[in-house]
Amino acid sequence: MRIAVLGAGAVGARTARQLASTDAVESVQVADAIGRRAESVADAIDDRSRVRAVPYDSWADGADVVVLCHPGGDHGALAEGFVQAGVSVVSVSDDVDDVQALLALDGAARRAEVSVVAGAGFAPGLTDVLAAHAAAQFDGVDEVHVAKVGTGGPACARAHHGALAGEATDWRDGVWQHRRAGTGRELCWFPDPVRAQDCYRAAAPDALLLVPAFPGVSRVTARVAANRRDRLTARLPMLRPPHPEGGIGAIRVELRGRRGPVREVVVFGVMDRPAVAAGAVAALAAVEAGAGRLRRAGAAGLAELVEPVPFLAELARRGVKAAVFEGSAPGL
Repeated sequence: MRIAVLGAGAVGARTARQLASTDAVESVQVADAIGRRAESVADAIDDRSRVRAVPYDSWADGADVVVLCHPGGDHGALAEGFVQAGVSVVSVSDDVDDVQALLALDGAARRAEVSVVAGAGFAPGLTDVLAAHAAAQFDGVDEVHVAKVGTGGPACARAHHGALAGEATDWRDGVWQHRRAGTGRELCWFPDPVRAQDCYRAAAPDALLLVPAFPGVSRVTARVAANRRDRLTARLPMLRPPHPEGGIGAIRVELRGRRGPVREVVVFGVMDRPAVAAGAVAALAAVEAGAGRLRRAGAAGLAELVEPVPFLAELARRGVKAAVFEGSAPGL
């Protein structure tokens, strides 16, 4: 299969590298608005016969699957054109407007018999797969709660900054609830060495992707870790340029539900560099789409589209491994 990647930042570079190491991928085309960045990514990968930088205005020519790794804002519009052309799309954007626009393409993608994978990154993305895996342990899922720490490249850092200034969207008892981002502090425990972090509501699309995957779920929330400075400056321009790639990050997925007559809790977590994990998730999602192994055509998140066990097993083989929280949850 031939796969094209738009965006050669921290996540796009990792996605291209993961694709280049996949036997089923015949060629990888990489493009970026800054041409030299795409060239640097291609030069850094040993197998130049399979990876090449291409012009920005023709980046997807001949591709079977396209992966959108560039800063969000236009992922829905781009995906619509590819759906019409019969090309499957994978997007790593965690922008709420992008995810809504991508999910709105479900009908068109079904008719075209292609897939549009929304939120195929660290969170959302890997969080959705973990939620689907955990759900298999329940007779019925009542609540899903997602939290994350850390950012990937500069675009991800800017998105995180803006998310704390926006409006959080949660699902509660069959109704969408909109609350101010940066509120609702909750202490969340992540895998070592990240450990406990104060997390807050944020403008994140996780609930938009998870609610359709769990019919009947009563609560879905998403939070991000932030300190006092993050919250106070969220509505201002970033005080200093973001780092080319963030440090260690983590995700946590908590499901509450019923197993027989007992109400139980399952918590999964992953600790990794967000850009590295997001690149692996995006690349694997693109391979699954190109190979026709997704559960259905149409637009959705990974919780609906992939078989979680083989997907997580392949991620583990690529170095992205999940952990299970061993302990007890109060108040149950």
